[in-house]
Amino acid sequence: MARIRLTPQKREFFSLYTQASANTVEIARLLVQLLESFPEDGGGLMKQIKDREHEGDRLTHEVVDLLNRTFVTPFDRDDMYRLAGALDDICDHVDEAADNLGVYGVERVPGKAREQAEVILRAATKLDEAINRLEGFRDSSDQLDELRTLEDEGDALVRDAVAELFATTEDAKAIIRWKDIHERLEEAVDALENAADVLEAILVKNR
Repeated sequence: MARIRLTPQKREFFSLYTQASANTVEIARLLVQLLESFPEDGGGLMKQIKDREHEGDRLTHEVVDLLNRTFVTPFDRDDMYRLAGALDDICDHVDEAADNLGVYGVERVPGKAREQAEVILRAATKLDEAINRLEGFRDSSDQLDELRTLEDEGDALVRDAVAELFATTEDAKAIIRWKDIHERLEEAVDALENAADVLEAILVKNR
């Protein structure tokens, strides 16, 4: 039977969150590399992305396990679950987008998809900077504001990408495939914004 800890395990929790946020930056970096070089080394990069997704799952499990063994937590228990889940969701969406490249037999990556991946990486970097300020509940409004600006950029990109797809592509299958991939990439951006919202709520409660 697991022993319940009565003292706050602050350092362990914050370390796990910073590891998870760093993992989102790494999986986003790999996504950028994949879309820049695909189909060259597509299999190798997809495997690395899958490994990062599994690492996200592992870190989420560690947070949940530690929460279940800790009586006094450094901040609201439900918020801690939500933040862990939000970080894991980012990895899931990136992994799904990468998987679809292989499943759909893509041969050429449009420029707008590469731009979307760059937005994901920049937003993940801002989220990581904010998560690294979580211990001590330091203000991260600048980082979160920049992330939300990037989410707006991501919204505009997916609209432009789909419009360009219909205007320049006659192959119906290609349209369906790339519309789906563009939307999966946008879901990764939305997941980053959701994580920012969860983090902001935590900071507001603990000022």
